Parts: sequence; structure tokens; C-alpha cells
Amino acid sequence: MGKEKNPRRVADNEALAKLRMLRTSPQKLDLVAGLIRGKKAGRALADLTFSKRRIAGDVKKCLQSAIANAENNHGLDVDDLVVAEAWVGKNLVLKRGRPRARGRYGKIMKPFSEITIKLRQVERAGGESA
Repeated sequence: MGKEKNPRRVADNEALAKLRMLRTSPQKLDLVAGLIRGKKAGRALADLTFSKRRIAGDVKKCLQSAIANAENNHGLDVDDLVVAEAWVGKNLVLKRGRPRARGRYGKIMKPFSEITIKLRQVERAGGESA
């Protein structure tokens, strides 16, 4: 008895990780995501480690989670992983405000965003994995 197993949302050679409720705007987060798109996983981790942007630490944590998912849940080789896709989405917006001159009110929007990282295992150039 019991429920059927959910079908995988990604291919057999892919792994996914998602991080929600990041306290930054999607535009700023997309700049960091663009830094790692298409790179090997190890190189992407190094780039995020030495990035000066505040949100890079959280993106690094998400990338490490995707690498762990690939290794432990899907049995993929860590050395052959490439950041296939990294996309950013909007999330909650806290609406705050400040009194301004002449009875007006200045809106202050505090956006949250989310990032999804998809890793793909690619074959080495030598032909076979060692």
C-alpha cells in the first residue's frame, strides 16, 4: 500500500536545489547567478567564495546543496558537474514607508527573491570517466 513515488522533475543526469526568501532584489541576485552559469561546479564555488557581493554566500550555500543532492540522492560524479541553469524569481515584498514633506508618504519596498540551481553531469573530454 502507500503512495506512488513522485516522478523526477529533472533528467537522470541532473540535480536541483532551490533557495527561497533571500533578502535581496531579484536584479542583484541575477548578477550573482550570471557569475556561475555554465561553469564547472568547483570553479563556480571558488568564484562565489571570493565574490565581494553580500548575497554570494547564500548562493554558494545553495550550490553546495545542489552538489550534495547530486552526489547523495542521484549518484552523480561531483567532478563532472556543470551549472547548467541558474534562474532567479521574485518572492514576497515587504511594504514599508516613511513620512515625507507636505503630508506625503514615501514608499519603501523591501523585496525578497529566490534562486534555483540545476547541475548537469557532463562526460569528460577523454571519453570515459576515471
